[in-house]
Amino acid sequence: MDRPALTHALENRDAVLRAFVGADGRLSAIPTKIAKRLVVLDLLAQDFELGEIYPEARVNEILQRRHADHAALRRYLVEEGFLERRDGTYWRSGGTVRLD
Repeated sequence: MDRPALTHALENRDAVLRAFVGADGRLSAIPTKIAKRLVVLDLLAQDFELGEIYPEARVNEILQRRHADHAALRRYLVEEGFLERRDGTYWRSGGTVRLD
């Protein structure tokens, strides 16, 4: 399956986030459809500061606040280019920058 462009996936951002993110900011589920998952991953990427390097334990801690399956979220963030990984460290490499 072809990966949709992030800009295209974000056209439905508000509806996707309403469906998958509770008022407490936690995910009710990890979307299986790639376009919806990209919207959620973009939101998660914003939990990481541009230019900052994170050890894997810190990445897990940040993602655990959003969903119990932090390993799946971490893997998806790397696979889809939102985070980069090298030698057990991670840094943000993609996603949008929210100004609000």
